[in-house]
Amino acid sequence: MTNNRITNLLNIQYPIIQAGMVWVSGWKLAAAVSNAGGLGILGAGSMYPAVLLEHIQKYKQHSTKPFAVNLPLLFPSIHEHIEIILQEKVPIVFTSAGSPNKFTKMFKDNGVIVIHVISSSYFAKKSEDAGCDAVVAEGFEAGGHNGREETTSLVLLPLVKEKVQIPIIAAGGFGNGGQMLGALAMGADAVQFGSRFVCTLESSAHLAFKERIIQSQEGDTKLSMKKTVPVRLLKNEFAQAVWEAENKGANEEELINLLGKGRAKKGMFEGDLVNGELEIGQIGAYIHKMESAGSVVQQIWHEFCSALNNLKRLEV
Repeated sequence: MTNNRITNLLNIQYPIIQAGMVWVSGWKLAAAVSNAGGLGILGAGSMYPAVLLEHIQKYKQHSTKPFAVNLPLLFPSIHEHIEIILQEKVPIVFTSAGSPNKFTKMFKDNGVIVIHVISSSYFAKKSEDAGCDAVVAEGFEAGGHNGREETTSLVLLPLVKEKVQIPIIAAGGFGNGGQMLGALAMGADAVQFGSRFVCTLESSAHLAFKERIIQSQEGDTKLSMKKTVPVRLLKNEFAQAVWEAENKGANEEELINLLGKGRAKKGMFEGDLVNGELEIGQIGAYIHKMESAGSVVQQIWHEFCSALNNLKRLEV
């Protein structure tokens, strides 16, 4: 096991965290990542309470390794999700999309490790003050819900490092071990990879969505919906309609009406590449094939070790 604050806190082998992405991160992906030495996360944001319970129980049937649940705090069934998490003795919770003050103490009182996802140094400090064990510092490059500040990962990381003493997990735009080495050199204790795991064999994403990511190029994504909940969208007809509406000055209500219901499920889980919401980070352009999640973990770690050895050979 590598020895740093995150691997020790989470009892994992490598400082590699799989993001809990909606419609992508089910038990198969989480178990594969954890079994390979990283930390697998279940994405509760797209799960009804009964579905979350099923995925937790199936995870336990396929892995004895530590795992986490990503819990967006803005969802209406939040209290039912929390009840299941405590009932099933989930060891780690990644909270997001809400105030860290809301549930952190309650989780901590029940022995749960709490890590909050933030996109600014201000909320990193708020998370530390609320008692969180660590933060995920997610930069502008990320897919999924994003910060309005548009602070890139390499700028966000040192800003957060200045403000907090708790461990930091870097996220947003990371796809390989060389990047992970850079993040750790700047003060991160681990790196969270989201988009890098979307095209794995164990991911719940629809095959058509995976193939569209593999075909994508630089510049094919754009941070959108900043007046509602910011999200990075891959180019398609729906995304084009959003961007045109934003260029015309659409207000929050107009954007919500355009978004409608179930767009993310339609695109990422059901494979509607025309009308669906296709969430992916900028690093999507770096993904060229489908492979197992375990092989991705091992590849990232091998790249990290190779990059570290290359640096050791430099004369300073």
